[in-house]
Amino acid sequence: MKIKKPPHILVIHLKRFKYIEQLGRYKKLSYRVVFPLELKLSNTMEDSDIEYSLFAVVVHVGSGPNHGHYVSLVKSHNHWLFFDDENVEMIDESAVQTFFGSAQEYSSNTDHGYILFYESITAANKT
Repeated sequence: MKIKKPPHILVIHLKRFKYIEQLGRYKKLSYRVVFPLELKLSNTMEDSDIEYSLFAVVVHVGSGPNHGHYVSLVKSHNHWLFFDDENVEMIDESAVQTFFGSAQEYSSNTDHGYILFYESITAANKT
């Protein structure tokens, strides 16, 4: 399958909740998902490849789907900002990886990237 016209903004929704029949409820999936800061989609375009840059992440904080809190990370003017309600603080780019998820199924870290926002990088924007 080839994409005729790529979106300027690419939104990727990670599956972080799953219905468990035996439990009769949804469970949060805390699996580690390493999402790149730069994403190249190869062999998807009719004419060429396309590159995207991560500029925002919605993070779910909490152990289950029925309770928790949402925060966001946003890249603005080459700086990453952490938004938690009315609190905003600048964070280092390396801190984004703390929201990949956990290597273990059960972990005290419940802050997981949930929705990823990528913006296309045009040839004019590359330096």
